[in-house]
Amino acid sequence: MTALWGGRFTGGPAQALQQLNDSIGFDWRLAPYDIRASQAHARVLHRARLLTDAELTELLGALDALADDIATGVFQPQTGDEDVHTALERGLVERLGTLGGKLRAGRSRNDQVATDLRLYARDAAASLTAKLTELVEALADQAEKHLHDPAPGMTHLQHAQPVTLGHQLLAHAQGLLRDLDRLADWDRRAAVCPLGSGALSGSSLPLDPEAVAEELGFTTSAPNSIDAVADRDFAVELAFVCAQIGLHLSRLGEEFILWSSQEFGWVTVDDAFSTGSSIMPQKKNPDVAELARGKSGRLVGNLNSLVTALKGLPFAYNKDLQEDKEPLFDSLDNLELLLPAVTGMVATATFHPDVPRQAAPKGFSLATEIADWLVRKGIPFRTAHEVAGACVAECESHGIELHELSDEQLVGLSEHLDASVREVLTVDGALAARTTPGSTGPQAVRHQLETVRATVENLRKVTIPSQ
Repeated sequence: MTALWGGRFTGGPAQALQQLNDSIGFDWRLAPYDIRASQAHARVLHRARLLTDAELTELLGALDALADDIATGVFQPQTGDEDVHTALERGLVERLGTLGGKLRAGRSRNDQVATDLRLYARDAAASLTAKLTELVEALADQAEKHLHDPAPGMTHLQHAQPVTLGHQLLAHAQGLLRDLDRLADWDRRAAVCPLGSGALSGSSLPLDPEAVAEELGFTTSAPNSIDAVADRDFAVELAFVCAQIGLHLSRLGEEFILWSSQEFGWVTVDDAFSTGSSIMPQKKNPDVAELARGKSGRLVGNLNSLVTALKGLPFAYNKDLQEDKEPLFDSLDNLELLLPAVTGMVATATFHPDVPRQAAPKGFSLATEIADWLVRKGIPFRTAHEVAGACVAECESHGIELHELSDEQLVGLSEHLDASVREVLTVDGALAARTTPGSTGPQAVRHQLETVRATVENLRKVTIPSQ
């Protein structure tokens, strides 16, 4: 029997319990982190004079060899290994005999798994940060190509006002930049080391949690041993960030689905990031965008699963906490798959700027320009809004566009109107007039692009270090 418990039991667990209880099927990925934590713990035991110099050397060597065997697949979990900790202790005992059991002193699986999961999560967050940064750069590169290209800006999926295509693309980049900021902020709270908390009460052995924390790349050790083994805030927060990233990718995917349709025709998704139909030879489907949209529900579901598992949970450790890993692992795994594909789709897409340019003035999207023109002449916006609306109604009744209204029609609609209003009834003029920070004017978008690139560069300097 390789279990880490059982001294007070007269028999082994029932098969049904073992199948329910074992977590080795999904927590084995924590093995490299458990070994790193074990090496740090061995050094602390040595400084506490609980291991001799020779024993420390043997243990560290065996841990290094075990890590190599795990990486190459030579060492694998086997039947009877309840979890990753059980399997690794078995590996040490097989190599070192009774010395392999000395490493368990002063720690519990409760603080071990909390430490391993934090180490894993920080590594995963660093990888997410790198991949998100690549997507922001792909959006910025496409935006730079289309800084001056107009497109219909929409609300309620109806033409609203002209915007530039670059502005629309950078709108997606802004959400992802907030996600990057969330990851960096999350790491500040996640960089707390639980190892040394034991099962819940710390240890009577002369350990040094701060030294362990420093060696493992954490900022500090846990200030409360009960909270340290019970806390899964870091997992919930990271699952939330994953869900938020998923929502942003879903919205980007939806736009690419619309833009690549025959009805829009704004963009062609590259063949490398499209699929076909098994029955209709002409089909070219935006599956990357659709999977981005579809997986967002899965990411939100994982967050909900984790939050629900933690609701009302008493201190300190409870077996319910075994349910923290699979939702978090699934979210991280899916984003690792999804982000490179979405980045590739964006980076290789071919936009057709003439199509959105022609569509930009349709749907009377320049009506607000008439209202603003009147406001600049001192007319209250309430009145200006009514006049612009009357212009739209006149156009609809005659099947014409705003710039096609005759001088007589303009004067007849309002005493405040005359032919000079036509100077604002062009898409390029409307865009050029948008000069306020954050607006869609070409110069404002150029400034936004420069800010996005500078933000990415700054994030690189303070990025989460890979563990």
